[in-house]
Amino acid sequence: MSTAANLIVEDFMVPASDPGIELHVRNKRPQALEVFGPENVVLFVHGATTPCETGFDLELDGLSWMDYIARRGYDVWFVNVRGYGKSTRPPEMSSPAADNEPIVRTPCAAQDVGAAVDFILRRRAIPQINLIGHSWGTRIMSTYTIGHNAKVRKLVLFAPGWIRSTPSLTDPGGKLGAYRSVTLEDVVKRRSTGLPAGVVHTDLMPQAWFERWAEVAFASDPWGAQQTPRVVRAPTGSQADTREFWAAGKPQYDASRIRVPTLLLVGEWDADTPPYMAQALFAQLTGAPSKRLVLIGEATHILFTEKNRMQLFGEVQLFLDESI
Repeated sequence: MSTAANLIVEDFMVPASDPGIELHVRNKRPQALEVFGPENVVLFVHGATTPCETGFDLELDGLSWMDYIARRGYDVWFVNVRGYGKSTRPPEMSSPAADNEPIVRTPCAAQDVGAAVDFILRRRAIPQINLIGHSWGTRIMSTYTIGHNAKVRKLVLFAPGWIRSTPSLTDPGGKLGAYRSVTLEDVVKRRSTGLPAGVVHTDLMPQAWFERWAEVAFASDPWGAQQTPRVVRAPTGSQADTREFWAAGKPQYDASRIRVPTLLLVGEWDADTPPYMAQALFAQLTGAPSKRLVLIGEATHILFTEKNRMQLFGEVQLFLDESI
């Protein structure tokens, strides 16, 4: 346990639902916070490429999104599903990627979220939690919520995916192995896709912020950091799901079975999960007691590390703070 700027920071290794797998879970909360309830406990889960510490808890100019929420009186958590960051890497990741089929499909990742949720609910002696997912994490959190609506107070889907009519920026084509290896060059190319003429990715994410992101991202995979060039390895379960479902015109889950207040947010220039996806998903949320869709200008898929991130933080905070 450590403290920083009046916040308590704790890291845990939580057993997954199946033996031999441990999940890295982090908690940030105000030192003075002593009362926990469904209204002030939040759990994040990451997308398909890098773990939570590269986004939700990436301190830029001294502030991460987790810090922002915690400083407003919340008990804030993240979980890295298996294969990411300090969580257990499946044995397939110790062999050449081509030797095995894709690993960590969305239902598996949702089970990992479930292990983290149950750990937090027990630790805080509460019946419900708020969930926030980014990108692939929106599919993970939606899948979890459908099976456990009673444990979810509110659901936030940032850069949500849905039926795809444009190419996936994380799927290079060809046969998928167990995992993919992402270089810094790959990241720059992906972040430059879909921007208007005359705009480069460092206009949105200052170079110093990008360098900080890269430092944390490559440190999250010690083996990959030793390669030339450096890589971050990521399971390919998300890409396999996209091929089987989203790119084939078939939803992987029934969004009408989400029965909690739901907020969708997407950046105007998001080329990974363009706004048309959020709009289509929004229409399917017929079981949610309330729903909201927010489009944020001059922002991409990684808005939480860009110059307009405070708009994202503010919109999500407004949603979390509102009574049901």
